[in-house]
Amino acid sequence: MNEDVILALVFMVIVLPIVLGIGSDIYKRRLAFRERELELLSKQTAEKAAQYAAQAERLEQRVRVLERIATENNSDLALQIENLRDVKVN
Repeated sequence: MNEDVILALVFMVIVLPIVLGIGSDIYKRRLAFRERELELLSKQTAEKAAQYAAQAERLEQRVRVLERIATENNSDLALQIENLRDVKVN
């Protein structure tokens, strides 16, 4: 056999599988890292959505109180407005 053919066979039988195995492992690790990264992003997004929903609920409650104050004919309107100013705003 020719030396070039022997060298090509050695390359195909030994070197190529090693390189492909290492490349495959690197790719799998990258995919696992990306998956963990996306899971973390998903959790953060869910937490933000929950925070926004809670904030929207608090604002809706405040609007309901203001609507009630505006539509009632009570003489203590100024006192109720002052009480609203004392409420902790998040």
